[in-house]
Amino acid sequence: MDTGTFRGIITGILIIAFIGLTLWAYSKRRTKDFNEAKNLPFADEDDAPANRDTSASREADSRHDRGDKNT
Repeated sequence: MDTGTFRGIITGILIIAFIGLTLWAYSKRRTKDFNEAKNLPFADEDDAPANRDTSASREADSRHDRGDKNT
């Protein structure tokens, strides 16, 4: 098997994979999943864990309490 035949086989496999992926992405069975995924940015964020990094706000409070004006 020479290089041209090998490249032709690989190209054929990639074309079949591309067509299969395209058909999968645009199939009617996937519509519900993709509609759910497209609305994720607008989901309610109450379920997300709170930001637990309070060190910056505590540091600012301590500077304010000490009366540091240069920070």
